[in-house]
Amino acid sequence: MRPRTHRRWRTPAPAGRPAAAPAPRHRSSRTTGSGRSRTCPATDPALVRRAVKAAALGNAMEWFDFGVYSYIAVTLGKVFFPSGNPTAQLLSTFGAFAAAFLVRPLGGMVFGPLGDRVGRQKVLAVTMIMMAAGTFAIGLIPSYATIGVWAPVLLLVARLVQGFSTGGEYAGATTFIAEYAPDRRRGFFGSWLEFGTLAGYIGGAGLVTLMTALLSDGDLMSWGWRIPFLIAGPMGIVGLYLRMRLEETPAFAAEVAKAETERPKVPLREMVTGQWRALLLCVGLVLVFNVTDYMLLSYMPSYLTSELKYDETHGLLVVLGVMALMMVVQPFAGALTDRVGRRPVIAAGCAGFLLLSVPALLLIREGSLLAVALGMGALGLLLVCFTASMPSALPALFPTRVRYGSLSIGFNVSVSLFGGTTPLVVTALIGATGDMMMPAYYMMAAAVVGGVAVWFTTESAGRPLPGSAPAVEQRR
Repeated sequence: MRPRTHRRWRTPAPAGRPAAAPAPRHRSSRTTGSGRSRTCPATDPALVRRAVKAAALGNAMEWFDFGVYSYIAVTLGKVFFPSGNPTAQLLSTFGAFAAAFLVRPLGGMVFGPLGDRVGRQKVLAVTMIMMAAGTFAIGLIPSYATIGVWAPVLLLVARLVQGFSTGGEYAGATTFIAEYAPDRRRGFFGSWLEFGTLAGYIGGAGLVTLMTALLSDGDLMSWGWRIPFLIAGPMGIVGLYLRMRLEETPAFAAEVAKAETERPKVPLREMVTGQWRALLLCVGLVLVFNVTDYMLLSYMPSYLTSELKYDETHGLLVVLGVMALMMVVQPFAGALTDRVGRRPVIAAGCAGFLLLSVPALLLIREGSLLAVALGMGALGLLLVCFTASMPSALPALFPTRVRYGSLSIGFNVSVSLFGGTTPLVVTALIGATGDMMMPAYYMMAAAVVGGVAVWFTTESAGRPLPGSAPAVEQRR
C-alpha cells in the first residue's frame, strides 16, 4: 500500500471559482468506511465543561426543591393545611407535591417541540427561570392563618409551575450535554448531570436536617421553613447566567444550517408516531431508572420510619450517606460506559436489581445500622448503573430534528405514570397484601421491563448521535 503524502501547497481553484477557504481550526477530518473524507466538529473541552455545569445546575435545583419539600412536608402541612389531623395535613401536602407530576407531560409536550424549533439553549433558559420562580414563590406565600384558603391554592399554583417547567428540563439538559460532548466521552460528561441531581437532593435534605436541629418548632413554623425555598432565587440567577453565556449546541446549529430559511415545524404527531419504537424503548428504560430511583431516594426513608419503626434521624443519615457514595462513583461509572458501552452497564443494573433486591431488603429489615447501610449501599451502587448511563443513552434514541421533543414526551410520560407514583403504589400494595417485601418485588418487576428495553436498544457508546456528524475532542 502506497504511503500517504501531504502537500504543503494548495491546489489552485478552477477559473471563475473562488479558492476554497481553509478548514476552520475547530474541525477535524475523519475518514468514513467508504473511504470518503468527512468533516467532523471538534468540541472545545472548556465549552463542554461550561455546558455540563449549566445543565447540571438546573437539575440540582430541581432536586434541591425535591429534597426540601420531602423532608419539610410535616411543617408545610401545618402551615398550609391546618386541619388538626396530622395525617390529613401530610396527605394534602404530598397531594400538592404530586400535582407537579401530573403537568410534567404537558410541559414536555410544550417545551420539547419548542426546543427542536427555536433551540435548546433558549428553552433551557426559560425552564430555569420558571423553576427558580416557582420554588422562590413558595417561600413568599403567606400562611393559612394569614390569608386562609388562598394559601394552599397559591402553593398548588407554584407546584404546577415547577412541574410544568420540569417537563422540559431533564430532556433538554440531557440533549444539551449529549450534543456538546465528544462521541468517545459522552457517557462521562453526561454522568455529571445526575451528579447534580444527587448534590441538589443532599443539599436540600441536609439543609432541612440542619434547620430542624438548630431551630425551635416555633421558629421553624413561623419563618424558618421559608429559607430553603428562598435560596432558589440566587441559585436560579446563577444558573440563568451560566445558560445565557452558552452558544447553541453544534448538532442543532448544523441542523439549522441545512435549511436555507426558517426550520420547518415538526408536528407533535410525527414526534410520537414517527418515533414509536424509540419512544417505547425510552419509556421502558426510564421506567426502571425512575422506579428504582424514587424507591431508594424517596420511599425508603418513609419505609424505614413508618413500616420498620426505624429512627427517623438515622434513616435520613443513611440515605444521605448512600447518595454521597453514589456521587463519588458516578463519574467513574460514566467513564466506564464509554469504554464498555451503555447496554452492558444498564443490563448489569437490571440483573442486579432482579437478583439482589430481595437480599438487600432483607438486610434492611434486619434493622441494625450496619445491615441497613449495607442493604441501602448495595441498592445505591446498582442505581448508579442507570444514573451514569441514561443521560447519554436516552438522547441517542432519537434523531437531532426531534430529539428534544420526543425525549421530553417519552421521559415525562414514564416518570408520571411509573416513577412519581412509586411511593404511593408500593404503600398501597403493602397495605393490601401485608407483605413487607413488596418494595423488592416492585423493583424486580421494573428490572424485567428495563431488561427487555435494553435488549432491543442499539449500542450508542463511541458513535455519533443519530442525525448528527461525528464529534471529536479538540486537541490543544
